[in-house]
Amino acid sequence: MLFSSFRRLISTTPNLRATEKSLLAALRKQTGYSFSNCKKALELNGNNLEKAQEWLQQQAQALGWSKATKLEGRQTSQGLIGLMVQNNCAALVELNCETDFVARNENFKEMLNLATKSCLNYVSKQQLNEVIQKTHLSSEKLRSLQGPDGKSLGDHLTLMIGNLGENAQLKRGLCLRAENNINLYGYAHPASAAGENEFMYGKYGAIVALKEQTSPSDIGKSICQHIVGMNPLKIGVKDVDKPAENVDDETCLIYQELLSNPTYKVHEILEENQIQIVDFVRYECGGVDVASTAKSTDEVIGKEVNIDSIQTCQ
Repeated sequence: MLFSSFRRLISTTPNLRATEKSLLAALRKQTGYSFSNCKKALELNGNNLEKAQEWLQQQAQALGWSKATKLEGRQTSQGLIGLMVQNNCAALVELNCETDFVARNENFKEMLNLATKSCLNYVSKQQLNEVIQKTHLSSEKLRSLQGPDGKSLGDHLTLMIGNLGENAQLKRGLCLRAENNINLYGYAHPASAAGENEFMYGKYGAIVALKEQTSPSDIGKSICQHIVGMNPLKIGVKDVDKPAENVDDETCLIYQELLSNPTYKVHEILEENQIQIVDFVRYECGGVDVASTAKSTDEVIGKEVNIDSIQTCQ
C-alpha cells in the first residue's frame, strides 16, 4: 500500500511541475514581469493565473506610484510622437522619457498607442461646431483621459514607470475633428510600419486637412511629409502673403518647393489637383507644435529634419 502511494506521488509530481512551469511562462508573457515576481504571484494565489495577474498589477501600481514620486522632476527629453487618423478624426500625442533606450521599448510604444487611441476616442465624442475643430490637451488633461479598461492614462503611465524604472511624461496632445467633406491625412517620421487607420509613431508627426474636388490620393500623404521635412509656419494666402526672396528662407507653406517634387511649388500642385489646405499641425519630440494659425516665426521654434531620410510618395 505504501509503495503504491509513493508510486502515484512520483508519477504525478512531474505533471504538477510541468503545469506550474506552463503557468509561470504564460504569466511572464502576459505581464512582462520578472521570473521571481511571477513565481511569487502564483504561489500566493494558488496557481490561479487570473488572480496572480491581478496581484502583480496591484503590486506594480503601488511600486509605480512610489517610483513616480522618486523620479518626478528628472528630465524627460527623449520620447516619441504618436499619431492616428480615422475617418474625420485624428490625434497627435507626445510621450516623453529620459533615454532613447526606453523610447524604443515595446511597453513605451504600447503606452503611446493607448494614449493616442484614447485621444481619438475622446474627440470622436465631441460635438462638431466648426469646419475643423482642434482641441489641445495639456499633460494634466491627457492623464485624466480613460483607457478602454476604465483606468485613467495617468494610472497606466504610473504602471509603465514602475515597470521600466524611468521617469516618463504625457507631455501634450492634439485632437482634430473635421466636417465630412474634408479629408484628414497623417504621417510620422521616421516612418513606422502601419496601414491605413493604424497607429503611427516617430520623432515627428503631421496632420493635414484637405478639401479635395476629386477622390483622396497620395497627395495628402505627400503634403504631410512636406510639412514634417520643411517645417512651414503657416499655410499662407496667395497674392496676400508675399513669397520670400530666397526660397530656402520660405516659411509659408504654399510658396515652398514641394519636398517630393521640387519642380513644383506647393500652391501649384494644389491648383493642378483642385485641392485646398484647410489646416495643418506639426509635432516634433521635444518641441512645440507648429500650426497654420501661427502668426509669426517668434511663436514657433522647430528643428530641421534631414529631408533626405524622408521617403517621398512615388
